[in-house]
Amino acid sequence: MVEWNALSPADARQELLVCCAAPAWAHGLVEERPFSSVGELLDASDRVLGVLGWADVRPALDAHPRIGERIRRQGTEADWSRREQAGAQGADEATARALVEANEAYEERFGHVFLIFATGRSAGEMLAAARERLNNDEITEQAVVRAELARITRLRLERLLT
Repeated sequence: MVEWNALSPADARQELLVCCAAPAWAHGLVEERPFSSVGELLDASDRVLGVLGWADVRPALDAHPRIGERIRRQGTEADWSRREQAGAQGADEATARALVEANEAYEERFGHVFLIFATGRSAGEMLAAARERLNNDEITEQAVVRAELARITRLRLERLLT
């Protein structure tokens, strides 16, 4: 924690953006430094994500690959996404096709990628969640997305800082 607190604001923001690609979130956390512990930073992350306007959340969503889609990018964030989505990579052909269809339906309905905390979930579980969430209204779904984004971000922050 001491090392991250000592980074320049630009370097600290850059490290955070690997965890969550929402510049307003990264800026908010950098402005709150120093943090005494990883736990304090995680709590601040949840709080900052919770008060961002939806337009400020969108860059984080736009940076996430679709569930089940082959991740072609390189770098830390891409590596983390591959690991987090491992359950979708081994899907049988029918489930993989259904995930593509669910992603398309979700994006058509809500205008952004289907975001889910995928770590430890199978392709079938993610598919069921996508189908279920298609029934949400926009306000409900935005709340679900924020919660999922917060969980993903916490996991990535822990990886970054420990």
